[in-house]
Amino acid sequence: MKALRILVVEDDALIAGLLSELLAGMGHSVCATAATEAHAVAAAARHRPDLIIVDAALARGDGISAVEEILRAGPVAHLFVSGDLGKVQALRPSAVVVRKPFREADLVRAIDSALNAADAG
Repeated sequence: MKALRILVVEDDALIAGLLSELLAGMGHSVCATAATEAHAVAAAARHRPDLIIVDAALARGDGISAVEEILRAGPVAHLFVSGDLGKVQALRPSAVVVRKPFREADLVRAIDSALNAADAG
């Protein structure tokens, strides 16, 4: 897998940091992190990431709504991380979702799936 520029949207600073470290260890670069829906939309426009990893439930705003807004500007590979798979799948049935807590292997598979879905779309 080629190195990707990834936007991490996560409102828990500890999880965002750990996810960023995990991604860096996989050879990717985190171009930005965002903790709110508004910051996610702005960061995506500014940094034009290859992939967005989004917490579906944010304290301020909604990760699913953020992705919908970002996608209005054009396609971008994305995946959701959530403790509530049902909520995400009800709103976005074809979404790539990783259940929290997750292992590195789960994340690798989800990244591949998100990239393949973006290529197919």
